[in-house]
Amino acid sequence: MFDKILIANRGEIALRVIRAAREMGIATVAVHSTADSDAMHVRMADESVCIGPPPGNQSYLSVPAIISACEITGAQAIHPGYGFLSENAGFVQIVEDHGITFIGPSAEHIRIMGDKITAKETAKELGIPVVPGSDGGVADLAEARRVGDAIGYPVIIKATAGGGGRGMKVARNAKEMEHAFSTARSEAKAAFGNDEVYIEKYLTTPRHIEIQVFGDGKGNAVHLGERDCSLQRRHQKVFEEAPGPCITSEERARIGKICADAVARINYIGAGTVEFLYENGEFYFIEMNTRLQVEHPVTEGIFGVDLVREQIRVAAGLPMSFTQDDLRINGHAIEVRINAEKLPNFSPCPGKITAYHAPGGLGVRMDSALYTGYSIPPYYDSLIAKLIVQGRDRPEALARLQRALSELIVDGIDTTVPLFHALLQEPDVQSGTYNIHWLERWLAENLAD
Repeated sequence: MFDKILIANRGEIALRVIRAAREMGIATVAVHSTADSDAMHVRMADESVCIGPPPGNQSYLSVPAIISACEITGAQAIHPGYGFLSENAGFVQIVEDHGITFIGPSAEHIRIMGDKITAKETAKELGIPVVPGSDGGVADLAEARRVGDAIGYPVIIKATAGGGGRGMKVARNAKEMEHAFSTARSEAKAAFGNDEVYIEKYLTTPRHIEIQVFGDGKGNAVHLGERDCSLQRRHQKVFEEAPGPCITSEERARIGKICADAVARINYIGAGTVEFLYENGEFYFIEMNTRLQVEHPVTEGIFGVDLVREQIRVAAGLPMSFTQDDLRINGHAIEVRINAEKLPNFSPCPGKITAYHAPGGLGVRMDSALYTGYSIPPYYDSLIAKLIVQGRDRPEALARLQRALSELIVDGIDTTVPLFHALLQEPDVQSGTYNIHWLERWLAENLAD
């Protein structure tokens, strides 16, 4: 087992890793920008190293600075959290070349799944169901129109190197194809430096279902059920739950086995998430995230496992501490992502926290790096907290979430907490009968400028 690990991240996910490591008796190193010198993850770690100024590319994305921090402190392994360098295959290769263990998948697997076209082709080869679409990138408008005519409208054009909803445009008919195609390519070029796009059938009322998988890198893998992440704004998840309200135990077992068998075949190591669109009882592969997900706590809640602890164990060469037969769902868990944003425009709202009180009680977990007096810097993602609740069933979890939200105090800035108060009053949310388009429509009707 490692004596010391470095966390190449910040905020709540850095704290999450520190907590797991501390329970395992492993010392931790926090890295931080000058803007984060008073951040909670810096306070909580055993050691800290300043790696640069606030811009991400000069600190949290600076590979030389992170490698140097490892060498200075003697850290034997790096946990990347999520975001930043967590899915950067080049970074993983450099880490390994320096004799440092990367707590996550291999560079090869990150590279394969990081390109949307290669990922889709790999998924098909592994027996994972995929959305009908183009065979690889689409070179020009003429080819785009041929694909659209072949698979039928509506279609969605996506950046091959995309993520976070950028470089994605919908063409509902042949007339819309030219504008959608050119816009998607322009956005892809601006966001990722790569204007290659591909085309898929656009499902009209799907849910977003993702399967948590975990492998030991030696041909053994399990699945830990699904999460429903259908409540989204601009392709960004805001509300996640497990198990999915619409998934039957038979469907769970079927798609879970497909995903676990697939990652076992490629000797995948660590945590991964296979994401699907789900419509009319069918699953359609979107992508695979080769890292820990923001919403991993809901899975931990219903299965009673520590996924970060497990990541560290397998990275150190130890076997998984559970088998598929050991995994049993217990209750229902929900997570809401609380952002430092001002409604109704969701504009970033950094600033000083003048008062903070986290909710508590049975079945309540608050993953946050906030504290009274902390100043949220304007340079990073606006996620400031994840409120996770668990109940014996979905109604109890919803009631617990409503209670916990009413206890939460975050003064000094605006947050998205009022959004969740409002959503919990909606019959569709209460019943779980929503799809990936539901929240956008609701926002347009209820939070118009």
